[in-house]
Amino acid sequence: MKKLFLTLGFLGMMHFGFAQEITLEKIYSGYYRGKNIAGIASLKNGENYAVIERGGIAKYSYKTTEKVGNIVDGSFESYIFSDDESKILLQKESEPIYRHSFLGKFDVKDLTSGKIISLNNGNFVQEPKFSPNGKLVAFISDNNLFYQDLESGKITQITNDGKKNSVINGLGDWVYEEEFGHADFYQWNKGSDAIIFVRFDESQVPEMNMQMYNKSLYPTDYRFKYPKAGEKNSEVSAHLYQVNSGKTIHLDLAGFENYYIPQVFSTAKNDEVAIATSNRHQNKVEILKINTASGTVSKLLTETDQAWIDTDNLTLEFLEDNSFLWASERSGFRHLYWYDAKGKLNKQVTKGNWEITDYYGFNPKTKEVFLQTTEKGSINKVVSKFNISSGKSVLLSQAEGNNRADFSKNFQYFIETNSTAKKPFTYTLKDGNGKFVKELQNNDAILSKLNADNLVTKEFMMIPNEAGDQMNAYIMKPKDFDPNKKYPLFMFQYSGPGSQQVSNSWDGGNGLWFNHLVQKGYIVVCVDGRGTGYRGTKYKKVTYKNLGKYEIEDQIAAAKWLGNQSYIDKSRIGIFGWSYGGYMASLAMTKGADVFKAGIAVAPVTNWRYYDSIYTERFLQTPQENPEGYDQNSPTTFANLLKGKFLLIHGTADDNVHFQNSMEFSEALIQNNKQFEFMAYPDKNHGIYGGQTRPQLYKKMTDFILENL
Repeated sequence: MKKLFLTLGFLGMMHFGFAQEITLEKIYSGYYRGKNIAGIASLKNGENYAVIERGGIAKYSYKTTEKVGNIVDGSFESYIFSDDESKILLQKESEPIYRHSFLGKFDVKDLTSGKIISLNNGNFVQEPKFSPNGKLVAFISDNNLFYQDLESGKITQITNDGKKNSVINGLGDWVYEEEFGHADFYQWNKGSDAIIFVRFDESQVPEMNMQMYNKSLYPTDYRFKYPKAGEKNSEVSAHLYQVNSGKTIHLDLAGFENYYIPQVFSTAKNDEVAIATSNRHQNKVEILKINTASGTVSKLLTETDQAWIDTDNLTLEFLEDNSFLWASERSGFRHLYWYDAKGKLNKQVTKGNWEITDYYGFNPKTKEVFLQTTEKGSINKVVSKFNISSGKSVLLSQAEGNNRADFSKNFQYFIETNSTAKKPFTYTLKDGNGKFVKELQNNDAILSKLNADNLVTKEFMMIPNEAGDQMNAYIMKPKDFDPNKKYPLFMFQYSGPGSQQVSNSWDGGNGLWFNHLVQKGYIVVCVDGRGTGYRGTKYKKVTYKNLGKYEIEDQIAAAKWLGNQSYIDKSRIGIFGWSYGGYMASLAMTKGADVFKAGIAVAPVTNWRYYDSIYTERFLQTPQENPEGYDQNSPTTFANLLKGKFLLIHGTADDNVHFQNSMEFSEALIQNNKQFEFMAYPDKNHGIYGGQTRPQLYKKMTDFILENL
């Protein structure tokens, strides 16, 4: 279950007689719509970068920050350059499938000759990739793997057994895509003469079905393979395809962990590709090298953990000499380690009671690695460079807020994207040492509108739990806050493993809605309790095999602590969450029934037995191994405890957290003679959006809060 990033959605500009406050009408009119720079990509020369603009793919100079011209004219959704930048892959249109996967139509343009060739004769494909020499493009169509020769246009089919709900080649099944965070599961070798791909046999995976209404006389039945906790997963195997011979070799992984294959990596050698494999518990990961000339497999690295490894966030980068960088939590914090080409540890690159949160690249000339980290506090993310030989580090970004970077190929420049809780996104060009060059874009106009409408910004604080931890929290108070007055409290959280909501970053989604509620007289608070991320493994992994237990204890403890503050009315405390947060809100209204007066649960898991295998078992193991971990942390088990006002919301076509969760919880509440409100959104998925859906949803929740809290 990936964190659901909630945005309120915009409908296009409408005109209202706006009052000087943040209203739902303003939020949904696009009145506060911000600006961004889309599709930033550094060009090979290190002197220019490309972005997507209305007229095409534009080229800019780092040195002057001026536009040089368009690389390609037209309207495109995304683009990818070949390694030598002689060709560009242009995405013209797309149709979404799941969270990451989509069908797309692509053209390839030769930037030297101007020749344009349509991929797969203009038909839809998935996950196209240039070969490193730029002569071929591999892609997936109808669950089979192909490649196309860009000179002749000839298409070669690599696999023939792909079939819906049966066999998939080079593309993840539903649960792999959702929980490992990407849809592609194949990779070219650097020599461009071989592909390593993963084959998924999902024929034995149980099917999930959803009724789709679509204004039809008879609803249709949508079926897809979905392995729930403890059930059969796809049988995966790794295969080597050699371009010159047209031969496909089944790779023997019998001597290694091979239950999951979370990722395929390029290496620096022409005849080599690496894969990551894992056991079912995901507490042992092996990195395997595959020789693409012979098909031999050898082990490079083994990583183990007493709880789990974040298999959805593996960082592995091979350097020019085929030594490699690997991220690990073995020290209690996520840090970077440098190994030689044979898998022997050279040294730990980064150290400290902070974590690396993103990897940007390595400069072989200076021996420096570029990272995003929490060096300046767990609620901030900064950009730094570290010399892997000397260990010397330099802070490149601002020290506060959420900072990320898009570096030039030679690391002489980068575009810093910065935001804080008080200021929306600003894009700044800096040199490779962090020196300011020029501001490229800001959102001061949006901030001015918000300030004119009495924007309230977050104040950060610490709240104790019963285990002796100080939990990160933020609070939003009315502009005319009176410490001698008692206010109703509305709590928001997500609380999923490794997640973070209390962050010194701009929140243009729910943050605007919370402002609307604050202006109605509520205090809004968010608390990141145990299980959340960026504070080390002790804090994050205490929830192992007991998912939900400590998280809800911390939300209840926070609510009690806040209720004892002079400015909070402890008889009027509410809670809201979506997805994992909906699960927590459901637990709060049952296990915490004496504390919370009202709660809203959107798309909640109510029984982990109904959620997918990879995510759930990573934290709970299987239901067969750990039945109490499932049953004693399910709100359904405690439905008899509900006391307050409860609003349950779910989309009927939620392929992620199935509608079944809310149906079972509803039945348990009904059989315990509990009154509650329920809202179903027909044919809507986990995000519950489309047309007027989001405005109606947030109006529904706002009215519920105003009436019951």
